[in-house]
Amino acid sequence: MTKDLGVGIIGCGNISSAYLKLAPTFNGYDIRAVADINMDSATARAAEFGVRADSVEGLLAADDIDLVINLTIPAAHVDVSRAILQAGKHVYSEKPFVLSPAEAQELGQIAEANGLRIGSAPDTFMGGSHQLARNIVDSGAIGTVTSGVAVVMSSGMEDWHPNPDFFFKKGAGPILDIGPYYVCNLVQMLGPVKQVTSFTGAAHPTRTIGNGPRNGEVIPVETPTTIHSVLSFESGAIITLLASWDVCASNHPSMELYGTKATMNVPDPNWFGGTLTVTERGGAPVDHSWDHPFSVPNFEEVHANYRGAGLADMALSIAAGTTHRCNADFATHVVEVMTAILDAGEQGKVITLSTTCARPDVLDPEQARALLA
Repeated sequence: MTKDLGVGIIGCGNISSAYLKLAPTFNGYDIRAVADINMDSATARAAEFGVRADSVEGLLAADDIDLVINLTIPAAHVDVSRAILQAGKHVYSEKPFVLSPAEAQELGQIAEANGLRIGSAPDTFMGGSHQLARNIVDSGAIGTVTSGVAVVMSSGMEDWHPNPDFFFKKGAGPILDIGPYYVCNLVQMLGPVKQVTSFTGAAHPTRTIGNGPRNGEVIPVETPTTIHSVLSFESGAIITLLASWDVCASNHPSMELYGTKATMNVPDPNWFGGTLTVTERGGAPVDHSWDHPFSVPNFEEVHANYRGAGLADMALSIAAGTTHRCNADFATHVVEVMTAILDAGEQGKVITLSTTCARPDVLDPEQARALLA
């Protein structure tokens, strides 16, 4: 058995609890310490999960930490990831990996010079339903995918998040916050994107927090909150991506792909599972499933949530000397797709992308089981 990588976390906000709760589910890594610029937050989270609380500097210097998960706010991702790499440790960042391809290139150069790996969430595309969708696309069962629609719509984050400010700042919004789930899944199924264009706007100049100790506080909106975009893939597929936090309700499916033989309805890529249907011409929708461990509901008895699968795959790939699925090239291309969407809306242009990537390897049921403890 390969020695588990010692893992630390920087950033002890809401999302850190998900990583800590699910870590025992996986092979390959062991979370040993947490850190935050607010030491009280680190101490509380450490006590909750029985790990060590460190200062950020202490965690970066710790001999028992090989890899650090960057769970800071998006605007801090590049600075924190840079510090992690400069400390001689691998980094796995929450999405979005960075906020520009230039930032990604800088981090990639540091990692390469020091023999280190970069990984990035989301890893939901490794979920059972999304890997089944990939299998169906690759098999040719729905024919050639020519077009599709992906839709993420809600009324916004201020209704449930106690500190939603960063969601409405540059570097966030529905494209950079929720968009990674959708773009990652599209790229893993269809391959890289060639060009994008979009129109963007915002319904409200401010938002009012609707819960918690700051209930009623008004915060500014500094980024588009409605984006209608079109993605042209190298494969020839043309996908419409609609993302909005200005919608009271929506009945759109999360994702549909239109092939020359059939239509495939793909479940919400924010989760690992869900019902996938295929409808042939003139036929009725047929549910499809397979015995994949990352399809099994484990959250509120409804959703499949295996956050940390990408980290386990990265840890085991480091040991084996193979390419991990949530790799830097893939994450960088996804970042460029999303930032190009925003730039296209601001500039009124069609933008040709400068990056590309290989599709991550398929994660079949047997390979997924190997990631589980």
